[in-house]
Amino acid sequence: MTLRLLPEGLVNRIAAGEVVERPAAAVKELVENAIDAGASRIEVILRDGGKSFIAVTDDGSGMTAEELKLAVLRHATSKLDDDDLTDIATLGFRGEALPSIGAVSRMTLTSRPEDGEAAQIKVEAGRIDGPEPAALPPGTRVEVRDLFFATPARLKFLKTDRTEFSHAQDALMRLAMAHPEIAFTLADGENIRLNLGAVRADLFDARRARLAALFGGDFAKDALEIAADREGLGLTGLAGLPTASRRTADRQYLFVNGRPVRDRMLVGAVRGAYQDVLARDRHPMVVLFLDAPPEFVDVNVHPAKTEVRFRDPGLVRGLIVGAIRHALAGAGVRTATQVSGAALGAFHAGGEGAGGAAAWTGGWPAGTARRPGPGLAEAAAHFQAPIVDEAGFAGLGGPQAPVAGAAEDSEALESYPLGAARAQLFNTYIVAETADGMVIVDQHAAHERLVYERIRAGLEGGGVARQILLIPEVVELEPGQADRIAAHTEELAAMGLLLEPFGDGAVVVRETPAMLGEVAADGLIRDLADELATLGQGLVLSEKLETVCATMACHSSVRAGRRLTAQEMNALLREMEATPNAAQCGHGRPTLVHLDRADIEKLFGRR
Repeated sequence: MTLRLLPEGLVNRIAAGEVVERPAAAVKELVENAIDAGASRIEVILRDGGKSFIAVTDDGSGMTAEELKLAVLRHATSKLDDDDLTDIATLGFRGEALPSIGAVSRMTLTSRPEDGEAAQIKVEAGRIDGPEPAALPPGTRVEVRDLFFATPARLKFLKTDRTEFSHAQDALMRLAMAHPEIAFTLADGENIRLNLGAVRADLFDARRARLAALFGGDFAKDALEIAADREGLGLTGLAGLPTASRRTADRQYLFVNGRPVRDRMLVGAVRGAYQDVLARDRHPMVVLFLDAPPEFVDVNVHPAKTEVRFRDPGLVRGLIVGAIRHALAGAGVRTATQVSGAALGAFHAGGEGAGGAAAWTGGWPAGTARRPGPGLAEAAAHFQAPIVDEAGFAGLGGPQAPVAGAAEDSEALESYPLGAARAQLFNTYIVAETADGMVIVDQHAAHERLVYERIRAGLEGGGVARQILLIPEVVELEPGQADRIAAHTEELAAMGLLLEPFGDGAVVVRETPAMLGEVAADGLIRDLADELATLGQGLVLSEKLETVCATMACHSSVRAGRRLTAQEMNALLREMEATPNAAQCGHGRPTLVHLDRADIEKLFGRR
């Protein structure tokens, strides 16, 4: 075979395949160019998902006729000062976007500088025609028709028009998040699908407002502010509360120097930060903006500029994990609005609650009397008078647990974030009254978080105190389970669980963590063996500390169905208020629901 150079047109088409994979990629490249040009408004129009027509119009700096001729040539750029590849401060760089798009489509590029005349140049399958005079306000307009007509094979791999449009919309939304000072419009040729006005405010407040416009006000309400810096790196953004998690990771947006990226290391850092507050099948909502010196990050490792490489990945990961965990720890007992909303929905007449049960519609069950029976009227007359038990606690008079404390202490307790315990429902849920509403607490999930944090604190303090069992307990296991437990006996001992092999397929439990109190060792050991199988044999236990601690805490916590005294309920509430991440258990389930007084009054027509 003879070695030869490929024709320039074919080279451009190959380059286009790397940069322009689908219409969304073309939209992204053209909008990035508009942002780099200093635009304050960018309008995007797509037809047939961008396959037949793409138009991007901006009011940026514009180009002269001579610059238009250079703009459609490969490796021409205005964004690389001094030819320094380590100092890239713009979204674009490669200089291949316009020539690559023009190599596989019919492209028209019209531009006008602020103090000059408008000009137009056309590119069809790589063939350049122009420039020639044109009419246009200051700025630039790029029209792309019949994308991939010059490479028909690529068209076969595109999805439906709706799918391609959604990809383009997602690309535009990502850029809009990082640049709230710019107004964006997206239309499908008939209707405006996205209309975002420019936000004039402090950068963080502007980004919060832009995110609220994109995802609704609940996202901003259910998110924690992230602001941290370390060794020249700055991290800002919003991280959603664990109780506002989703089944998919489609609401995780990461930006590096204003550039939207998809980076496995960054995604892994986010997952690690939420590891001990989120269930494995749930994903947090996060929007993070990392600002780094240009020399710290290489943005030129991927043709589409969607991946980056850091000089010190460990520093970046540590910054993200530390900043998110600090914000989560400071959230205290705050929960997502959607949790309270689902609870309120259960009370609305004819509505569906979180469990899907219809609320009472005001009707009487068939066959029942509509007048109170004998004795009921007399009993109802005394309903307002609280029943006081021997310990001095007011109760509801039913079979449920007594409510919180004496009258003189009640008002003081209500001033706490989680208020004063008033009742225990189904021997599982604590009902507390606060100054501005009420709180319902899952006693098992709440206590699980408290024990979990105690175990972690003990480990960080040098080890967990152990208690010796008077009679060691032998736990029979499957051979594989016993091997997994035996391989981690030293690490489990540091967590307060002293085990020894006991023949084939069994272990003997000699000591357990003192803070757990009485614990069913058999169930705990079996669950730990299953957790170790899920985590994988290649990982040391300390690397999955959160998962193991959560399992241990679950087996020692106050169980659902246990009746609590008023002192116990209030003590649990006070400790929750002083414990980080108390709004969710170690498995990511919410521990409490808060209902505002105003929302409750709306249910009864008082507002």
